[in-house]
Amino acid sequence: MPDYEVEIVTHRVGDADYRIRALHDKQQFSDPDGSAERAGVSPASWPLFGVVWPAGLALAEEMSRRPVEGKSILEIGCGIGLTSLVLARRGANITACDYHPLAGEFLRQNAELNGFATIPFHIARWEGPNPELGQFDLIIGSDLLYERDHADLLAGFIQHHAKPAAQVLIADPGRGYVKPFSVLMAAQGYVRTEQLMPMAGSIGMPPSRGQMFSFLRGTG
Repeated sequence: MPDYEVEIVTHRVGDADYRIRALHDKQQFSDPDGSAERAGVSPASWPLFGVVWPAGLALAEEMSRRPVEGKSILEIGCGIGLTSLVLARRGANITACDYHPLAGEFLRQNAELNGFATIPFHIARWEGPNPELGQFDLIIGSDLLYERDHADLLAGFIQHHAKPAAQVLIADPGRGYVKPFSVLMAAQGYVRTEQLMPMAGSIGMPPSRGQMFSFLRGTG
């Protein structure tokens, strides 16, 4: 039995309900075999993968209606996988990745809870290439830029895993590191656009600051 508490919650996205196995709260830590420590997951950040954040809900809602046919899609920092589940329901070519050692198992169980086939998943760190992942037409993620070094790391990761013509979508609650990330993406040839996307409930952030950022290179 796991030494952390979980719950089953239901989220309505688009016109469908999704049953999600999530951590019961964000005040937990469990690393009996040291796998989280080896992956660079601190005790403070350990539970962050295991809940649905406001930016994650916003990204899931966006992907419930955005055209995805014919695109290979990678969700970065998938956590417990709500957006990947939304895309799986739509029949999209979705691959999920995260560096948390429990993310893959939570994603597998959540796919099972909703009657979906197993979604391809990779443990992937942002430091350096992950050759088993390959390259994608569309890379998506939510609330990824929450520490100072994330702009450099995420831009480097995308450089390895985006096709020459690609789009990157980032749902961000306004944490303040989008500007340096945008500079790095521009150096890779991306053009940025954005739209307001209020995210009520983001910790410490006014709802009006939520935005969806799109970075487009080539035809996307």
